[in-house]
Amino acid sequence: MDFFADFPTMERQDLRDFKKFIDFAFRSFARTYGDAIESFFHPLLMFLVWLEKLMINTPWPIVIMAIAGLAWLGSRSWKLVLGTIISFLVIGYFGMWKDTMATMAIIAVATIVCIGVGIPFGILMARSNRIQSIITPVLDVMQTIPSFVYLIPILMLLGIGKVPGLIAVCIYAIPPIVRLTNLGIREVDKEALEAIDAFGATTWQRLTKVQIPLALPTIFAGVNQTIMMALAMVVIASMIGVKGLGVPVLRAISNQYLALGLMNGLAIVALAIIFDRVCQHYGKRIQKHREGKH
Repeated sequence: MDFFADFPTMERQDLRDFKKFIDFAFRSFARTYGDAIESFFHPLLMFLVWLEKLMINTPWPIVIMAIAGLAWLGSRSWKLVLGTIISFLVIGYFGMWKDTMATMAIIAVATIVCIGVGIPFGILMARSNRIQSIITPVLDVMQTIPSFVYLIPILMLLGIGKVPGLIAVCIYAIPPIVRLTNLGIREVDKEALEAIDAFGATTWQRLTKVQIPLALPTIFAGVNQTIMMALAMVVIASMIGVKGLGVPVLRAISNQYLALGLMNGLAIVALAIIFDRVCQHYGKRIQKHREGKH
C-alpha cells in the first residue's frame, strides 16, 4: 500500500508545481549566466588543454625520466622509482600512453584546483567553529551525493566537455583536503602557539610559521586522498567528454571487451599505487623531519 496515496490531490499538485518552478528557474539561470560562467572557466580549460598536449607530445623517454625524477624526490626509494619506470614502459607497450597522459593531465589540474580551494577553506574551518559547522554538512553532501546528480546542473550550465568533467572530479575529490587541513591545524601543539604568541607574532605569522608547517604531514595526507579520489572519478568523467583511461574502460563496458577494460583499469590502478606510495613516503619524511626538530 502506498503511504502517500492518501495525500490530498491539491498538495501533490503543489509539489509538482514547485518542481516545475525549480526546473524553470534553473533553465533561466543557465540561459542568462551560462556564457559568463563558461568564460570564467575558460583559462582553466586552456591550461588543461596545454598541459594535456604537452604531456602527449613530449617524447616518452623525457616524460618517464621526469616522472621517475619526481618519484625519487618524493620517496627517495629506488625500488619505487624502478617500479614507476617499468609501469610506464608497460603502459606504453600496450598502447595506452596517450590516454594515460590525458588522465595524468586532468588529475594534475584537479589536484592543483583542490589544493588552491581546499586549503584556504580548511584554514577557515580551523579558525572558526561556526564556519566549520556550516562547511561540514556541505562536505558531507559532496562526498555522499551520487556523481550523476550534480552532473545534471553542471551539464546544463557548461555542456559536455573537459571543464564539466574537471568540475565533477573536483567536487568529488576536494573534501579530504579540506577536512584534513582543518584537522591538522586544530591538532597543532598549543605550547607552540603560546610560544609564538609570546613573541608578538601576527595572525599571518602564526599561521605560516607554526600552524601550516606543523600541520603539513596531515595536509599532505589530504592531498594523497584527493589524488586517489580524483583517479576514482576518471571513468565517470569520461562520460561527459574527458579524454583519458576512462574512455576505453567505458567503451569496454558498452561492448563487453574484457581485455580492453582490464588493461586500462589496471593502468588506472598502477597510477593510483604510484601516486599513493610516493605521497606516503613523502608524508613520512615530513613527519620524521618535524619530529627531529622537536
